[in-house]
Parts: sequence; structure tokens; C-alpha cells
Amino acid sequence: MQAEFRTSFVREPNNLRHNPALVLNADYRPLSYYPLSLWPWQEAVKAVWLDRVDIVAEYDDYVHSPSTQIRIPSVVVLKDYVKPQKRVAFTRFNLFLRDEFCCQYCGSKGDLTFDHVVPRASGGITSWENVVAACSRCNLRKGSKSLRQSGMSLRKPPKQPQAEQLRNMGRKFPPNHLHESWLDFLYWDAELEA
Repeated sequence: MQAEFRTSFVREPNNLRHNPALVLNADYRPLSYYPLSLWPWQEAVKAVWLDRVDIVAEYDDYVHSPSTQIRIPSVVVLKDYVKPQKRVAFTRFNLFLRDEFCCQYCGSKGDLTFDHVVPRASGGITSWENVVAACSRCNLRKGSKSLRQSGMSLRKPPKQPQAEQLRNMGRKFPPNHLHESWLDFLYWDAELEA
């Protein structure tokens, strides 16, 4: 019975599993905004123990070992700077992020797919410059026709985003949960109220 309790506590310590740590680069910027660079509390404590990060803010909760007690980090900063990637991977997620998660034909949000502006049947290729986010209704309406044939138009021309543009776009879509200790590090360049 006691071993069973101990095992379940170690696997799911209910009061601690929901304490992720915001991970900042050495310049105090998040490694990524969308998805937000978060580590489970266990990874943050391990990184502190291995002297890879400094603790910037902490939760009120503690973790214990037989000889040590440590407050759970809520914000950590890497000791070594990680150079951000300059190349943006062409993925469905990044495409939707570039297009702000809305259909590039009608502007609706939700139920998104992607559409080739120049249809593949007409020689269109799968690239940043030829693929846009589209709702199912608009995608079916356009089909294998050109924009002119379908009578549709794009809200903005598709192009490959720069890595910094995509990171800034991700800041518009914060996660559902933002701990108060994170806010100072997420919006440093936001306009201050007078």
C-alpha cells in the first residue's frame, strides 16, 4: 500500500505538475512565443541543479529531497545564449501562424486547411509563395481553379516570413494560462500606459 502511494505521488504530484517554467534566452527574451517556451517544473529544477540556468522568479511551492529544499522556478534564464533560427520551416502550423489563423479568402477563423493559389493541377508548387490558409468552404469553392476563374481574391499576397516576423506574430496568440511572474518578460517592448 505505501509503495503504491509513493509511486503514484512520484508520477503525479498533483500540487506540482501544473507549475511550468518560462524559459528565457540569455538576453531575457523567451526562446519562442508560439508555442511559448515552457519547461515542466522537473526540467527547470534539473537545469538549475546542473547550473545551466539562473532562477529569475519562483512559485510558492517547494520540492524536497532528503537533504535539499528548493522553491519551484517559474521563470528561468539560460546562462548560454541560444542563437535563434533564421530559417523558418515550411509547416502547416507556421503557415497558419503567418496567416494569423484565418482564411486568406474570407477572413473566417477555425476549420482551416490550406490551399494552393495556383492549383497543383495547373503546375502550382507547394511553397510559401503559393500556399495559404483557407477555410473548408472557400477551399471547396475555389477547387482547382485560378483566382480569376473562381472570382476570389486574397486578403494579402503569400510570401515566406522572416523568423523574426513569425516570432512577433506568435506574440499575438498567448497561451490560455499566463502566470503573473511571466508577464514582465513577454511584453517588454509593448507600449506603456501614460
